[in-house]
Amino acid sequence: MPLSPPIKRALVSVSDKRGLSDFVSALVALDIEIFSTGGTRKHLESAGIPVRDVAEYTGFPEMMDGRVKTLHPKVHGGLLCRHDNPSDMAALAEHGISSFELVVVNLYPFAETIAREGVTIAEAIEQIDIGGPSMVRSAAKNHAFVTLATNPEQYDTILAEIRADGATTLETRRQLAVAAFAQTAEYDTTIAQYFAKINSTTDDAEYSPMVQLSLRQRDTLRYGENPHQSAALYAFPSASPESLVNAEQLNGKELSYNNLLDLDAALAIARSLPTPGVAVLKHNNPCGAATADTLAEAVSKAWDGDPLSAFGSVLGVNVPVDGPMAEFLAEPGKFVEAIIAPDFTAEALQVLTTKPKWKANVRLLKTGQFPEGNGAHVFRQIDGGMLCQTADDLPDDSSSWKVVTEAQPSEKLQADLAFAWAVCRFVKSNAIVLAKDKSLLGAGAGQMSRVDSVEIAIRKAGDRSQGSVLASDAFFPFEDSIEQAAAAGIAAIIQPGGSRRDAEVIAACNELGLPMIFTGIRHFRH
Repeated sequence: MPLSPPIKRALVSVSDKRGLSDFVSALVALDIEIFSTGGTRKHLESAGIPVRDVAEYTGFPEMMDGRVKTLHPKVHGGLLCRHDNPSDMAALAEHGISSFELVVVNLYPFAETIAREGVTIAEAIEQIDIGGPSMVRSAAKNHAFVTLATNPEQYDTILAEIRADGATTLETRRQLAVAAFAQTAEYDTTIAQYFAKINSTTDDAEYSPMVQLSLRQRDTLRYGENPHQSAALYAFPSASPESLVNAEQLNGKELSYNNLLDLDAALAIARSLPTPGVAVLKHNNPCGAATADTLAEAVSKAWDGDPLSAFGSVLGVNVPVDGPMAEFLAEPGKFVEAIIAPDFTAEALQVLTTKPKWKANVRLLKTGQFPEGNGAHVFRQIDGGMLCQTADDLPDDSSSWKVVTEAQPSEKLQADLAFAWAVCRFVKSNAIVLAKDKSLLGAGAGQMSRVDSVEIAIRKAGDRSQGSVLASDAFFPFEDSIEQAAAAGIAAIIQPGGSRRDAEVIAACNELGLPMIFTGIRHFRH
């Protein structure tokens, strides 16, 4: 693998100074001359490291509060010269330009600045780096001859190669160039999105005419939905610490593609439930969900929603998993693939990692406190493009719900209707949910006919449908499902309303003595 020219000079200019003094001290010990600017130079000098001032080297002082300091031919000529091109090297000699074989640069903290509450546009603008990206691009373009560090995590690899051979390998320099171009692309994307947001003045401007998505690979997965598909996990740089991609795995095998999809759904459902709440997921649909006075009671009720489907499920829990819940899951005949929760008590960890047969395999993910929904933009890929919409993760305003029937739901039925409605939005459409005592009893998911979904939910609930409530993610176009519900002993219904035949559906409920609530909002989940 071809080595770079011997590294004789390094240009250093960074905002992130983690590990910098140790790295540069090691370079100086290897007889590498250091050139630096502004705050970086002062930082190195305060550590006793000999540094040449770039302004002294170029003969041109820093100006405009540091806005102009490295935009000079004696800097970029030293970065862009091709060491195997005689005319390039002759130009260096003619103009008194030194070549830089190593560049250590990272950028002004623009993303961190705009994340601060109350930051002004003027403050944000001053954190738009100009010289940094220019040096990064010059060095990355010329990576055949220049080694480029844009992240402190790269220092050890670079230093090890220099110590071994006085230079770096072409493979390393190419990898560093890829990382550098990805960083500048992400940086410019963040700036573009910021200005698009602050320039939005109408509802139409909520969606920018051009969107650049910046994602960082977090992991390579064993395979995708099926073994013949490859897969990887990527994260948005702005992902919150409490998000799934940043969850801390405390135990178990590596996560699979399907695990992550189920965990994402489990996290969303658990977040929407009153505490303490448990959601049991299978194939991205809830097969159980419940809230109760204790977590042990909640998980028992959630598991009993559909014990057959719960075997090998993924669980979402909205409070720290405790010992009694862990003991319930460790009972013979139960098996879970993964659990995501804000935290796990020491007792719960001890039980889950020592008692069940599946103790070594269960994935336990700790997120910290669940964040509230914020209606942020979410993307979904389709053939040739992406769809974008606001996330359906904001709580509904129950004060706008209307009882449209003569019969009024009791206080207990109202509580069950609210619970069923919270769960229903996370069931694939056409979605029907039966619930009782704040516990999911049966769900009909992903059917082409709402009648079929009602039949499946009733069949899942069995005799438990007596006295339960029914939630539908969209309106009933005909009264046939109402008649099915009444025949199964269902005591109340909640649905969005909005059908041309609402009057007929209401009349059917009145005839059967069923109370029904219209929410005025639909929750399709395709």
